[in-house]
Amino acid sequence: MFNLVLFGPPGAGKGTQSEKLIQKYQLVHISTGDIFRRHIEQQTELGKKVNELIASGELVPDAITVAMLEEEVARYPHAKGFIFDGFPRTVAQAEALDDFLANKGKVAGVIALEVNEEELRKRIAERHKVSGRADDAAEKLVKRIDEYFSKTVHVLPYYEAQGKLSRINGIGAIEDIFNAISKVIDGYGVAAEK
Repeated sequence: MFNLVLFGPPGAGKGTQSEKLIQKYQLVHISTGDIFRRHIEQQTELGKKVNELIASGELVPDAITVAMLEEEVARYPHAKGFIFDGFPRTVAQAEALDDFLANKGKVAGVIALEVNEEELRKRIAERHKVSGRADDAAEKLVKRIDEYFSKTVHVLPYYEAQGKLSRINGIGAIEDIFNAISKVIDGYGVAAEK
């Protein structure tokens, strides 16, 4: 099983690139943001709590996030592997992911899409116009980007110390970025589906 963490700030292109990776490698995409939004839409108790946290720009506590992630992974017992998008966001979450995946194939690699703050603001503003996602609203955007650069980015040294981190320039043509990511994944010996 091949497990990949796709890392980057809000608006870096993780969702766009994940769609292409799913097609090419037949991996299951797990986005904590999508899981949270689904719980919110279904108005589960967890969804109500998550909605309050997201609405204020806060991170969802590790225990809630990890429990939801484990539940999601269990839905795909025959998966070739997973793309984790939006998780882990803390070193504690990275350690929890390692523990959880111990018998399911560890995290093989981490790809960090690097995009500057100016480009992120532009992309998210455009995405908000198109999708209307509440978490893309201007006042929440600043908090989400700040949260990434002040807290989440500190997960990268954890993976770098393990030799699992690859940094990719996330600015440019979508296809060029995808080709750069694919080159890294191919280096792990993961076969693309025909």
